[in-house]
Amino acid sequence: MRELIERLHEGLPGEAVLTDRDVTASYAHDMASFSEAGTPAVVVLPRTVEQVQHVMRTATALRVPVVPQGARTGLSGAANASDGCIVLSLVKMDRILEIDPVDRVAVVEPGVVNAVLSRAVAEQGLYYPPDPSSWEQCTIGGNIGTGAGGLCCVKYGVTAEYVLGLEVVLADGRLLNTGRRTAKGVAGYDLTRLFVGAEGTLGIVVRAVLALRPAPPRQLVLAAEFPSAAAACAAVCEIMARGHAPSLLELMDTTTIRAVNDLAHMGLPETTEALLLAAFDTPDPAADLAAVGELCTAAGATQVVPAEDAAESELLLQARRLALVALERVGTATMIDDVCVPRTKLAPMIEGVAAIAQKYELTIGLCAHAGDGNTHPIVCFDGADADESARARESFDEIMALGLSLGGTITGEHGVGLLKKDWLARELGPVGVELQRGVRQVFDPLGLLNPGKLF
Repeated sequence: MRELIERLHEGLPGEAVLTDRDVTASYAHDMASFSEAGTPAVVVLPRTVEQVQHVMRTATALRVPVVPQGARTGLSGAANASDGCIVLSLVKMDRILEIDPVDRVAVVEPGVVNAVLSRAVAEQGLYYPPDPSSWEQCTIGGNIGTGAGGLCCVKYGVTAEYVLGLEVVLADGRLLNTGRRTAKGVAGYDLTRLFVGAEGTLGIVVRAVLALRPAPPRQLVLAAEFPSAAAACAAVCEIMARGHAPSLLELMDTTTIRAVNDLAHMGLPETTEALLLAAFDTPDPAADLAAVGELCTAAGATQVVPAEDAAESELLLQARRLALVALERVGTATMIDDVCVPRTKLAPMIEGVAAIAQKYELTIGLCAHAGDGNTHPIVCFDGADADESARARESFDEIMALGLSLGGTITGEHGVGLLKKDWLARELGPVGVELQRGVRQVFDPLGLLNPGKLF
């Protein structure tokens, strides 16, 4: 321990090396439930690429594991410390290095907060689409590590589609440049995509070149009430089949609606079984909303309410943004699942989750990025009740099994981390696991980077 601290101080300023146990304990885990966290030996907060390289060279020389971290808003345990590790927090590397409106790229350090980048590019008439729910806190490095998504994915896609190039510090301290900043480029293997979603197991991202888009018009939102989840999902399928391109297509079940009403007294219709929110940022959003409203009515919607302006749209979206906060008040703990299924299987997924909630006698609220089939069943339980906690964990696993049985995936945007590593093996199969472990071995032969995560 003493040698580790002394070597770290050789290349880092004193304030960048934290050893106080009360302080380092606060860096031990992210926001995931049922994910073990160890006790770090030290926390380091570098500000430069060279300092990150020094940390990795020191770790390699002393064979000390390294756990990279961003804002620790993750929901899979991917940022959880292991015993005796170096926690490498990148939040101090928070500079926006360049915004280029001609090439439509931004060059940023990993600690830049998503919302800060979004606002900075908006000032130049540009748009960075990925918008995780934690966008006011989460960092770009964390978004890259987990392959984060958000509300706009139905039209604009996830983080991976906006990462053009990376600078990565490898386990032994070498600096790797991947990708490009040009509009096109197909030279060699696509190592950039390999690092997106790797959860820090292949290297430490220290710089990213991100694609930007022209800022779209302000979106308008429509809310549609349905007597059943099946009817709402039928509307989703019809909207997509007819070629519409909503900027947002979100669903909330009745449990979530009631929780939001209890929290914010928004007057949402608690008699409805599903509330569908659709938005368009097209040149004529009112016409698009009218067309989608007709499809919702034909699918069985009992009421369709289009917003007339941006203020009304924001009011409707506020209900969706409050979903997680509202459900967190239902129990003392929550487990947030992240199962993505084909759109055509969205209805059986939602109905299956309701049956699981009944089976385990638990409250499970569900909201979904319905346009891309990404469901978020949120299991609410009493964390102090051992029996209820056990039932919550069993229900969580059953939800993932349901998703796989419907042709889905165990995670659409939250990542694997510790929470879902057993399920990743089931989804990939033995050959897939063997090959992915082989890739990891090439980049990190000593197994120092984020050990125990993914596999």
